[in-house]
Amino acid sequence: MTGWLLAALLAAPLAAATGCPILRAPRPCEALNLVAGAVSFACALPLPFLLGGRALFYWDGYVILDRVSAWVVLCTAIVYFLASIYAVGYMRLLNEDRRLFRFYALFAGFALTTLAAPLMNNLGLYWIAIELTTLVSTFLVAFERAAESMEAAWKYIVIVSAGISLALLGTVLFYWAGSIVLGSRYQMTWAVLAGAAPQMNPVLLTLAFLLVLVGYGTKVGLAPMHTWLPDAHSESPAPVSAMLSGALLNTAMIGVARFLGVARSARLGALPQLAVVAFGAVSLLIGALFIVRQQGIKRLMAYSSVEHMGVVALGFGFGGALGVAGALYHMLNHSLNKSLMFFGAGSMMRAYGTKDIAQIAGVSRFFPSEGALWLAGAVAITGAPPFGLFLSEFTIMRAGLKPAFSWAVGVMAVLLIVIFVGFMNQFRRMYYTPDPVAGAAPAGRVSVWCAVPMWLSLAPLLALGLWWPAGIWNYLTSIAPSLSPGLP
Repeated sequence: MTGWLLAALLAAPLAAATGCPILRAPRPCEALNLVAGAVSFACALPLPFLLGGRALFYWDGYVILDRVSAWVVLCTAIVYFLASIYAVGYMRLLNEDRRLFRFYALFAGFALTTLAAPLMNNLGLYWIAIELTTLVSTFLVAFERAAESMEAAWKYIVIVSAGISLALLGTVLFYWAGSIVLGSRYQMTWAVLAGAAPQMNPVLLTLAFLLVLVGYGTKVGLAPMHTWLPDAHSESPAPVSAMLSGALLNTAMIGVARFLGVARSARLGALPQLAVVAFGAVSLLIGALFIVRQQGIKRLMAYSSVEHMGVVALGFGFGGALGVAGALYHMLNHSLNKSLMFFGAGSMMRAYGTKDIAQIAGVSRFFPSEGALWLAGAVAITGAPPFGLFLSEFTIMRAGLKPAFSWAVGVMAVLLIVIFVGFMNQFRRMYYTPDPVAGAAPAGRVSVWCAVPMWLSLAPLLALGLWWPAGIWNYLTSIAPSLSPGLP
């Protein structure tokens, strides 16, 4: 059963990616991609419930479906489905019908790579999958062909490729460290590496971990390697921005978490944890500083992604059942919330004809329904109750209440308050300041295709904040022994 679901999960976007260049007509292409998104979501949804406590292996052990990968795949499939709905309404506004088949082919291909990467059981194949996400998404970042988007695409591929090169070097060093213990030929899977880690050279293993942390941390957008992210996320079409933030970052972050699990198995001391926590704290700081002073609507959302990836890094760095469960729960909530925020930002940007926050005013008056949804999402993205991000952030802070990391909890608490004030002040300007031109109303309107996925994002986000189901809690805490061995 799970094997067929997994095959359909990957076959659907593959069919869309190959079918759109054949169909070429814009409406059939958007329909094909939407069907692929729906099929992927329908296949991903039951996977966590069908696993039990065992991991399943396919393709001679190169593909793994365990509780970690099933969770990340579910987060990705949710964003892909929601973004595919939104893309129908948003992409029609660009008047690019002749090129839409290329967009949907690339969009489905991007979804395929982000869905496949967490399933890679071999460290080398995982690196290849992450590199493929970069190659495909670069063309999506530059799709609108404006000077800013072209610059963002070049910046994205140069910086991320440099980071991925460091990750490759770190992976090679992991293999070398393993070969000293296991011989020159062995299966370089996550479990094999973790099992042999206690016998590996600690200096070599520490260096390898720091390289993959910086390398994949660049892809995640952890500061100070984050400099590609604000440009790429803000210059992409809004559905692509949602995928970059809500799907791609999780795909890279889970690699950092798995490598951290290997480093913990090797008993390398506090350095690996401390490095991850430090990157998380710096990301929160950078996010807070730029959110307070931001002038661009989509760049505001992009720096929020830097902040939230910092929160997830803190969760994995703190470790233990609380840290891992909080980080994974935060991934799901952030995927839903950031999709909502980029959907709203894209709609307002098109309606007002500007990316400048200062030129957007009276949102609640001109767009009462969509404006209310977007404002609720803004409250949620700051970690305020009663939404899901509040529960996940609170759980992560509880995980850090130990002598070694109490300083990081204090930093996190202070910066979250700063972010709340700064983010809500930006929305106050767009909702409650006088119009830049008296009596001027935005020319655009928000279509049903763009409004529906906003509702579909907010509803579960609110439900997950009011109620953390015991089944999900038990599921996420059961992952802790593999990602955080040795910690309660």
